[in-house]
Amino acid sequence: MTAVGRAILNVILVTGLGASSLALATPPPVWSTPRQSSSSQDGYEYASVVHAEPVVRQVKVETPRRECWDETQTVSVDPHISDPAVGGRTLLGGIIGGVIGHQFGSGSGQDAATIAGVAIGAGVGYDSARRAYGTQQTDQVVQRCQTRYENQYEERIDGYQVTYEYNGREYTTRMPYDPGSKIRVHVAVAPAE
Repeated sequence: MTAVGRAILNVILVTGLGASSLALATPPPVWSTPRQSSSSQDGYEYASVVHAEPVVRQVKVETPRRECWDETQTVSVDPHISDPAVGGRTLLGGIIGGVIGHQFGSGSGQDAATIAGVAIGAGVGYDSARRAYGTQQTDQVVQRCQTRYENQYEERIDGYQVTYEYNGREYTTRMPYDPGSKIRVHVAVAPAE
């Protein structure tokens, strides 16, 4: 570094140190000094909570319960076509009805009479089997269910009755939550009239 460069550096350092010392020694401007605490500036302060008691109310709660049980039910069962005795009578009735129906008409009318004879004969044969074997009664287990509602009462916290102290006086208010050991209060000053 040259001699000129050193001289410029010394001037900068001395000037800078002197200016920073001067800035540290001067008091802050008047507008920056707080006149009040920041909490009271906005009209709010903190008060000590003396007592907080929950406000409790009873609430009815309905709980659905499903109850099921088995019942024995008597069921009437008609004879089924798959039973050989019933199926045989139905088939025989259809054949006889088809032969009789075939005796009537001619051409395509004869075919229609044959089909009608088969249907009527099968119905007569099934009805004959049902009368012969009768309707059977059987017991069947059936599950029945019912929903019933049970009423229970529960205690629910509806808020808190809070007593707090501010400037030597006690005040009471209701809050939706427990505030803890301190509560924020709004302080307002108004001129006396």
